[in-house]
Amino acid sequence: MLTGKQKRFLRSEAHHLTPIFQVGKGGVNENLTKQIAEALEVRELIKVSILDTCGEDKNTVAGALANGADAELVQLIGRTVVLYKESKENKKLEIPT
Repeated sequence: MLTGKQKRFLRSEAHHLTPIFQVGKGGVNENLTKQIAEALEVRELIKVSILDTCGEDKNTVAGALANGADAELVQLIGRTVVLYKESKENKKLEIPT
């Protein structure tokens, strides 16, 4: 689990990022979560946008993405989800303790 201080740090790091995945009317599926998990291994911190065509509740989608990719949900702002997962091989972010 991330502390409030760690989440604030990650939110500031994610501020300049653009979403690299979109969740549309297909919703969250295994293929999408697999791709997100792979992207997290490379980048550690990503944004995902939830399109208006997605029929599911944004909180449900954010939770499903975090669980499916085994990642931490840093923030859900509007229809944008910020996810973090510490990389095993490409460690880039030094998170405050």
